[in-house]
Amino acid sequence: MGSVEPYETVKGRRYRVRYRTPENKQTDKRGFRTKRDADLFLASVELSKARGEFVDAAAGRVVLAELARGWLISQQAHLKPSSYAWVEGGWRVYVEPKWGAVRISEIQHSSIQSWVAALTAGTAPSTKKASSPLSPSTVRQAFGVLNSILEVAVRDRLLLANPAKDVQLPRKVRKRRQYLTHAQVERLAVACGDEGLYVLFLAYTGLRWGEMVALRVRDLDMLRKRVSVQENAVRVNGQIAVGTPKTHHARSVPFPEFLAGPLATSCDGKARDSLVFGNGRVYLSQPTHRDAWFTRSMRQLRESDPSFPAVTVHDLRHTAASLAISAGANVKAVQRMLGHASAAMTLDTYADLFDDDLDAVSEALDAARSAANVGKLWAIEAPKAIAAQTSTVR
Repeated sequence: MGSVEPYETVKGRRYRVRYRTPENKQTDKRGFRTKRDADLFLASVELSKARGEFVDAAAGRVVLAELARGWLISQQAHLKPSSYAWVEGGWRVYVEPKWGAVRISEIQHSSIQSWVAALTAGTAPSTKKASSPLSPSTVRQAFGVLNSILEVAVRDRLLLANPAKDVQLPRKVRKRRQYLTHAQVERLAVACGDEGLYVLFLAYTGLRWGEMVALRVRDLDMLRKRVSVQENAVRVNGQIAVGTPKTHHARSVPFPEFLAGPLATSCDGKARDSLVFGNGRVYLSQPTHRDAWFTRSMRQLRESDPSFPAVTVHDLRHTAASLAISAGANVKAVQRMLGHASAAMTLDTYADLFDDDLDAVSEALDAARSAANVGKLWAIEAPKAIAAQTSTVR
């Protein structure tokens, strides 16, 4: 049990509370104006210790940057390099400039809400020379970094509660996806020339770019027309990082017959461990920069035909989902092809592709109602007709 002791100051008598933490470390808190206030504080300390809710007020003096160092190390241990790169960048660019030197006990809910608003408006401090409004997705991800660090502080009993809880975040506006038809895929592949095989492969298998370029000859089953997706190669800070696919699970993906010949040609003369695409040794870079073959071909297509959809390399994955669904593939098959964690995720991601199913539901309900009403009317009218006919006979 702790104790309350008076002491004198130039402003008069004050009271000091001495108590022990759950780790049996003696500490104190001073400055209480009345003994009653000191007694109440001591009682609250003892009660929080008994409930396992004790938080040492002195622990909150640590600045956020000190906690962030350990948190980033833990994130690096379990995140993929590409995911960690974004987390580390979010901390360094958006979170650290505002909160790095602030004591965690001084971080308030209202201050976090104002920071989120400033990020959205482009007025928050950052390491970028020119700040600009951030997308809702980027704001949410930056907030997620701060929220996760503060959550660790709560679990470590450095804070009683997370001040980031219930902060209002900008609403994410889902960008309308672009899907290509079979004819448009063919036009794009022709426009890309020697790289057209990459367009066809992505649009008819749904692999991510990193999964495609990481394929090795041994991953192709030409008899079953299957691709075994085992690895993912992504560029992180200028270096290629090779790891497992996004969901950490390997999967088998079918490819159509017309791709068998070009794939066999691409594998010709290569060892089983060689990469399928490119020279077999060097991973292909994603063609996203201005002068890349995909960007250049897309620009030329749209200059000659402005109605041609402006798609990205990743949109070819969405096109694969669209073409599979329009061909009659069920949701579970599409989920396995794309490597989604669940069929629910596939439905949420591509809900717009199932609009025709809604039409089928309304038509089925209409038919069911008509059938039910016909049966009901028959049950009512048939006895009347029989009675009328019997009366006529008599």
